[in-house]
Amino acid sequence: MAMVAACQKSAMLCQEQILRYRRSNTRRAEPECPARRPTSPPPGFVESCRGRPLTTRGVHAVTSFADLGLRAELVAALAAEGISDPFPIQEATIRDSLAGRDVCGKAKTGSGKTLAFGLPMLERTPVDVGPGRPACLVLVPTRELARQVVDVLSPLARALGLRTMALYGGTQLDRQIKSLRRPVHVVVATPGRLIDLIDRDAISMAGVETVTVDEADRMADMGFFPQVEWILRRLENRSQTLLFSATLDGDVGGLVRHYLKDPVRHEVASATETVDEMHHRFLAVHEMDRVKVAAAITGGVARTLIFTRTKRQADRVVTQLRGEEVRAAAIHGDLRQSAREKALSDFAAGRVPVLVATDVAGRGIHVEDVDIVIHYEPPQDQKA
Repeated sequence: MAMVAACQKSAMLCQEQILRYRRSNTRRAEPECPARRPTSPPPGFVESCRGRPLTTRGVHAVTSFADLGLRAELVAALAAEGISDPFPIQEATIRDSLAGRDVCGKAKTGSGKTLAFGLPMLERTPVDVGPGRPACLVLVPTRELARQVVDVLSPLARALGLRTMALYGGTQLDRQIKSLRRPVHVVVATPGRLIDLIDRDAISMAGVETVTVDEADRMADMGFFPQVEWILRRLENRSQTLLFSATLDGDVGGLVRHYLKDPVRHEVASATETVDEMHHRFLAVHEMDRVKVAAAITGGVARTLIFTRTKRQADRVVTQLRGEEVRAAAIHGDLRQSAREKALSDFAAGRVPVLVATDVAGRGIHVEDVDIVIHYEPPQDQKA
């Protein structure tokens, strides 16, 4: 009996947090205003004074991309992608980035950071580059994020006659080396794969003038800062550094102090929640019932994202959910990149209603209209 009681007590500690949310519109309707170039910085524009940031939060003045100083080709390419109005973080940072300043942008995931650094980077990128000598570099923590950044920037780059490329592990190294024998203007890379290619002399950092560190807080959480610093020290001709993160303290603050020169700091906090409805539920469930409870929860919605601590657990949960007649796919670091991309694509398209991811792999996932997020096990990291 004591053993049974101990097992039940242990099972009670395995709580599941269910975050239910529904997105209405990721882009909020903005009031109309005359299309003119402002004579003074708009609300939300943050300027530094000898390194001391002055912060205005949560205010968004409607400005067009043309007003921000982007060339007509980029504005037209954005319009072709259905993008007309800049998000607050884009409006706040693009002018300074175009002016060549080092920039720190503090904003949450999903706030539009990719275009905030990508647009001025593309604007300032020279057309003439040599094979394997990119002019711009973007460092990201995960393969999925690398792929997503390239998917966003590629159509805009083509409008300017530029070529982008993603470099990450889990794909054939020889194929990436072959692709680098052609001119590439913007490289989006995970630190480990980039270092492999540098060590093999397949890519040169000598031509890199602008570098962006994206999702810097996640990079720190995942232990990538030694590799990031190794790369930054080898950018001898770097003239501009952009850094975007949900936080700017701790290790991220140290990176800013050491590698950015008198950066302009911008912090944009949304005036409203990014979701209209959010409920948190904590369920104490016996170990033997967890899969059945999870299956029941997923049955009433279109998309469910489940997080586990380990890769083995992710595979086990997928197998058990399929036993409950729930279509599910896993995504974690031991899977081939093609399998990861297929699982994410099937989930985003609605072909697979349940995606099971490890806490680490899940950090690069951005999918609209997820109904429920389940922590199958309490995450080890409180930020997960």
